[in-house]
Amino acid sequence: MVGNLLNEIERLPDLRLFGRVTSIRGTLVEASGLQLKLSLGDRCQIVARDGRPVPCEVVGFREGRTLLMPFTSLDGVGMGCETELVAGDTMIYPAAGWLGRVINAMGEPVDGQGPLPGGDLGYRIRNAPPPAHARHRVAGKVDLGVRAINAFLTCCRGQRMGIFAGSGVGKSSLLSMMARHTAADVSVIGLIGERGREAREFIEDDLGPEGLARSVIVVSTSDESALMRRQAAYVTMAVAEYFRDQGRSVLCLMDSVTRFAMAQREISLAAGEPPAQKGYTPTVFAELPRLLERAGPGTGQGSITGLFTVLVEGDDQNEPITDAVRAILDGHVVLDRAIAERGRYPAINILRSVSRTLPGCNNEAENDLIGRARRLIAVYEDMAELIRLGAYRRGSDPTVDEAIHFYPAIEAFLAQKKDEPTDLATGYTMLADILSG
Repeated sequence: MVGNLLNEIERLPDLRLFGRVTSIRGTLVEASGLQLKLSLGDRCQIVARDGRPVPCEVVGFREGRTLLMPFTSLDGVGMGCETELVAGDTMIYPAAGWLGRVINAMGEPVDGQGPLPGGDLGYRIRNAPPPAHARHRVAGKVDLGVRAINAFLTCCRGQRMGIFAGSGVGKSSLLSMMARHTAADVSVIGLIGERGREAREFIEDDLGPEGLARSVIVVSTSDESALMRRQAAYVTMAVAEYFRDQGRSVLCLMDSVTRFAMAQREISLAAGEPPAQKGYTPTVFAELPRLLERAGPGTGQGSITGLFTVLVEGDDQNEPITDAVRAILDGHVVLDRAIAERGRYPAINILRSVSRTLPGCNNEAENDLIGRARRLIAVYEDMAELIRLGAYRRGSDPTVDEAIHFYPAIEAFLAQKKDEPTDLATGYTMLADILSG
């Protein structure tokens, strides 16, 4: 704590610099008097008429004036209000004592459990990923406790995968299963733009005390400002980087990347950036890889295995954010609304999902096993309509007959309740038993 205080003292400016608010348009504030001292991403503080400080970030410049966006409400801010420069980069000081805690986008506790312990080393919120040539390779399977993913979409330490689905198909439930049952050392979970009701339900019901004890939760609800929602994603990655640097195997779960992109779009449009694809600005597509590349193997023993949900608008798998994120990540898990509607959870569409570490991370027997199961699923899905209509006659095609025989058992294997974890070895054994019957 003394080290933190000394660091903060060293960052204090020799002079206090002030400007004045000259215009307010929606959530965008224009200020003059500081433009020659500021750059993009710097922090300012507006003093409202009631004395309340309103933290802001510099998002642009226009006609010799500074464009600011607030982290909190602009109530009480008017023409002529004082604006002060806040010096230094935004830092957090994570520590092992953060496990089991819930924090906001500012790195402050919101769980009513008292102040957070502070670490000795500060981490920049908007950090750069390790150099690509210095990173270790992705290696070693991670047990996520979900047998459909363990078996068919095996994830390795340092891999980054996306979970793509429309609203209400089970993304958050799947995340909670992995957070509760994973074999990773630490889970860092970012709830970005989450509904206020669902945030507490996720923590208390889905994650549970056991999962929370080895997790750090970063929460920014949908009613908070775009800057807060965006920063929550950055803080999530910064906390994960701290535990990675401690040599831990970190599972970083973020729900969702789409809401991060929406927050960035809101900021960019307010600053006057022209829209590109479906209203998303070019900055959105520049920020996505900067965020997602921070996950992955480290330069030491630790790694960040990233699982990022993507809200697919209109169930269109080719909408801009879905397409951009899929190109960045090392695999994608597709949740299918049709599968969810027939009552199979998690509603993973095995045929449309890919893990880019396969088949290299498996041995030959495991690859043969999941390859055969995939072929049986594919054959059945191709003939499903004829089978349901009764137009297919048994004996017409031995391959289809085999698929019809095994399909119900494979479907039962893919279905899993939240409270029944299955480890990697057990999953392969169960699948082998099914296909040997």
